[in-house]
Amino acid sequence: MTNSIAVVLGALILGAIIIDVTMYGTEHLLFLGRKFADFIEWLAFWR
Repeated sequence: MTNSIAVVLGALILGAIIIDVTMYGTEHLLFLGRKFADFIEWLAFWR
């Protein structure tokens, strides 16, 4: 992964979090964090 791709992906993730907080509040971040942790574990299984 190049630096420019990493920066773009980071900006997209940060933008998605900002949009989620402004539209729905902060209570969804815990749910999304737990689902993201589960997704990372699932990806590590396939590695």
